[in-house]
Amino acid sequence: MKKLWIIAGESSGDIYGAALAEELRALAAEKNETVEISGMGGKHMIEAGVKVKVDSTELGVIGIFEVLKSIFTFIRIFFQLLNAAKNERPDAVILIDYPGFNLRFAKKLYKLGIPVYWYVSPQVWVWGKKRLPVLAKVCTKMLVIFPFEVEVYAKTRLQAKFVGHPLVDVVAGRKDPSITRDPASFLLLPGSRKNEIDRLLVPMLEVVCALHEKHPELNFTLAAPREKIAGMCREKIAAFRSKNPSLPEITISVGNTGKLQQQCGTGLAASGTVTVECALAGLPLVVGYKLNVLTLALAKILVTLYRGFFTMVNIIADKEVYQEFLQWHFCKEEVLPAVEAILPGGSRRQEVEAGMNEVAALLGSASDIPAIRRAAIEIYEN
Repeated sequence: MKKLWIIAGESSGDIYGAALAEELRALAAEKNETVEISGMGGKHMIEAGVKVKVDSTELGVIGIFEVLKSIFTFIRIFFQLLNAAKNERPDAVILIDYPGFNLRFAKKLYKLGIPVYWYVSPQVWVWGKKRLPVLAKVCTKMLVIFPFEVEVYAKTRLQAKFVGHPLVDVVAGRKDPSITRDPASFLLLPGSRKNEIDRLLVPMLEVVCALHEKHPELNFTLAAPREKIAGMCREKIAAFRSKNPSLPEITISVGNTGKLQQQCGTGLAASGTVTVECALAGLPLVVGYKLNVLTLALAKILVTLYRGFFTMVNIIADKEVYQEFLQWHFCKEEVLPAVEAILPGGSRRQEVEAGMNEVAALLGSASDIPAIRRAAIEIYEN
């Protein structure tokens, strides 16, 4: 029996990890073998039958200073998993994104002689390429989900394999032909982390007030990934409405993001994996993000915007598909005209729709094998 670990620290990684676990089991069954899968993940991996040693549901934080606030939690989890790896000696460990934690863990696993497969590459093309030699040393194989990433690793000895983006299959699998896009429905996607809600929701609500005044036919829905985030949003909306009674009604929907991406006519989103989902689902967006001020100052020193963008959809397309606004630019005065331009009949609507189709084509595969299946094959059969 093979013993495999999957380590995922964020909500998107939890989704990918769950799907990967199912495919690995299917491959084992086809060979009349069995596989035991353990690791770190959230509700999706738990539901997929992974023996989760650490629940990572609330571990997805962005920014150096935000991480420092939880540093002792991360240290405790790190050594908990490391001691378990020493005792259990898994046949291989699959790391999904989450580079701050996973790169350190990969170094320790390498010293233990445990093979490491990295699925969803760290964004070394943003944070600089100094990590490339380390990754090349400690990883057995890098499984990348964006076609341009193969070029990033081309000059190292690390084998990088483009396996396709799993969201292509996820979005296609949940597509409901009975759903028609409602041009009057507007979707808010403020993020899946507390710090994102704290920084992004109020500017979004200011845009909603202005949109309601100019386009009263619009109705608004906020998608939350889980009830805890929904509760935070309800509190912030209530506080905002007490000072801004003109705020229209906003329906909060929990765990229904995929359907809403097909149903709504336009959206406003936090930067992240969700923007790729929306592009694949055909939902025009305006995208924004805000960082801790100290994190932003440090990022200006360390970060190089790959292809000049921070939104993944734009990086993939190598052009601005979704207009993006960072920090103080994410405000009503700048975001409102960008949103109006992509509403049905707006000046950029057709341009955005064409750009989303281009991105979908770039992420699609020349193979009939689903992306998660290809990743599982690369891991299981090596």
